[in-house]
Amino acid sequence: MSALKFTIEKKLEDRLGRAGLLETPHGVIETPAFIPVATKATIKALTPEQVESLGADAILANTYHLYLQPGDEIVRDVGGLHKFANWKRPMFTDSGGFQVFSLGAAYGKGVSKITAHGSEELMLPEALEDGAAKLASIDAEGVMFRSHINGSAHYFTPEKSIEIQHNLGADIIFAFDECTSPHEPIHYQKESLDRTHRWARKCLKFHVEKGMNGKQGLYAVVQGGKYKELREESARTLSEMDFDGYGIGGSFSKDDIHEAVGWVNNILPEHKPRHLLGIGEPEDLFSGIENGCDTFDCVAPTRNARNGGLYTSFGKINIGNNEYMNDFSPIEANCGCYTCKNYTRAYLSHLFRAKEMLGGTLATIHNLYFIVNLVKKIRQSLLNENFFEFKEKFLKKYNG
Repeated sequence: MSALKFTIEKKLEDRLGRAGLLETPHGVIETPAFIPVATKATIKALTPEQVESLGADAILANTYHLYLQPGDEIVRDVGGLHKFANWKRPMFTDSGGFQVFSLGAAYGKGVSKITAHGSEELMLPEALEDGAAKLASIDAEGVMFRSHINGSAHYFTPEKSIEIQHNLGADIIFAFDECTSPHEPIHYQKESLDRTHRWARKCLKFHVEKGMNGKQGLYAVVQGGKYKELREESARTLSEMDFDGYGIGGSFSKDDIHEAVGWVNNILPEHKPRHLLGIGEPEDLFSGIENGCDTFDCVAPTRNARNGGLYTSFGKINIGNNEYMNDFSPIEANCGCYTCKNYTRAYLSHLFRAKEMLGGTLATIHNLYFIVNLVKKIRQSLLNENFFEFKEKFLKKYNG
């Protein structure tokens, strides 16, 4: 018995896109949906109530970080992440696979989820980014890694990742996988893919044996790098296993991502939900939705906000630029977010220049509102059967 129920409401003609409803133990996610990233069980600078007021149906927390701090057993003992973080709506946790990639093969190389423009950056502390030896090594059974906090040694197996996620208690969890760099040669990509598939079987077996298949939805993660034959092989192999849904993972080049999503979703079961991991720029969201993805997560909106990068319908702006010091208009005209209703660009420019904490909060409110509600508008365009018109109009304006 699955903990999830996915219903398709409307399909995009001649494409893979669809609008649907994803029912979870903590409520319904209207898909397509953008899922804000709460790495350490918090959206940086915001309260849970603020996040919910932006329209977010769910959030995604990070298994690797929560395992190290405060520890998954502490979260379990308090009643799970929902109670621990005071979040009452659906929640995802990732497997920790991308963080292992960050600490291992990609360590110190500046490789990101999208290598051309870095939609997802490596989540490493600045003090460790340069000149340090990689902190993780992979073998057939799992990954040995050292904590980026204190250097302590740890070992993740597929079963360990799932056990941690059981303790955390999210509605949707992910099988442990190896995320490879797009720069790895095909022979290593094949070896890694076989390992990811073996680990997926172990994750599913452990999940079912522990009796959690009716309590948490488990997604497999499709890998295969930039290679069509490997992506399709991964989609076919994982489709034969009884997962509740599917994630599409990996580190993409900008030129590969749109094709790769289509390769995979042409094969994955249509009646099960699909999540595109670590993708959140507007043009990538349109493409992912058109090619059949239902949910997305990415740190870009919140990370950009904390650095003064703000989304508008005319593209991104940097609020630290001199031109905004005397600009008494809102970030975005007619925006419904709290920030735009109450503050000006000049005030945000002042906050960032003065290094006031409120600047990050107000910027994060706006960016998350912008992206979350952009995807809601895309969803409505699917229901209204005017997706392509909406896409063309938005991107023409956004890209100037």
